[in-house]
Amino acid sequence: MARSRLYRNGALAAEGFPAAEVAGLIRDPSAVVWLDLCAPGREELEALGAELGVHELAVEDAVKRRQRPKLDAYDGHLFLSVHAARFDAGSGGLRVAEAAAFVARNVLVTVREPDFPIDEVVRRWDEQAGLAAHGVMFLLYGLLDYVVDTHFDAVERIDDEVEALEETVFGDGPVTPADQRRAYRIRKSLVRLRRIVVPMREVVNGLMRREEELGDGRMRPYLLDVYDHVLRATEWTESLRELLADIREAHLTMQGNRMNMIMKRVTSWAAIIAVPTLITGFYGQNLPFPGFGQVWGFWVSNALIVIASVTLYLTFRSRDWL
Repeated sequence: MARSRLYRNGALAAEGFPAAEVAGLIRDPSAVVWLDLCAPGREELEALGAELGVHELAVEDAVKRRQRPKLDAYDGHLFLSVHAARFDAGSGGLRVAEAAAFVARNVLVTVREPDFPIDEVVRRWDEQAGLAAHGVMFLLYGLLDYVVDTHFDAVERIDDEVEALEETVFGDGPVTPADQRRAYRIRKSLVRLRRIVVPMREVVNGLMRREEELGDGRMRPYLLDVYDHVLRATEWTESLRELLADIREAHLTMQGNRMNMIMKRVTSWAAIIAVPTLITGFYGQNLPFPGFGQVWGFWVSNALIVIASVTLYLTFRSRDWL
């Protein structure tokens, strides 16, 4: 179902008109039109593209989806691709919703997946209605501001999960398979988030370079604010990526250390047990030896076993092998 809005002279003038009226409305220089298409078919997009003069490659990118965040410039319009993100702390997974947009001097057409929360974007437009006088850049700012905020929120939630993983590194108990699986899922989500966060620098920077072409040049401070958030999200993502790698290495190191401690204890007890085995083996031979057939020989062998075992135990204990 299509949604639409018409701004005229910086004020909301109409809503809910059909897509067929867009081409006629944008002929008015004082009008700014927004049209939203939720999961449209190829034929619908091609018809709209032909009516608005959208390049066929831009239409193809909007149809295929699965695009990386980008800003492509064509003759008379731009093609924008962005992704909103939401991190699920329960499963450790990242949910991504894609949206594309055709941008011209006084029209914004958004093409989105059903799970892209366009209502949040509309709410931001309504909260900052005073900026509507700046034309289509006002609409773009609201869209980008929401998308980048979802990135920032996802990074913040992942950071909380990484802090929880840090506690498992130096905890008293061993690293469990559940901890390892969760670390892997978070790392996978972080890699996916990085793919949609890092390219946003080029997207916002490209819009700032064309801000005067699409608007009156007064939205630049707002775009700079979005760009700052993009940089912060990017830097935060990179730092978390490195921290997760360090946590994984620490997990492997701690596992190796615990295995070494176990091997030291096993080896020490094996050495202690080997001494009585040696002594009883010596006295179990079928040849006469000192104390053979004598009571004192029995006590001497037992005394040797006890003394040797206690000596080895105390030696290993002093070296923290037991």
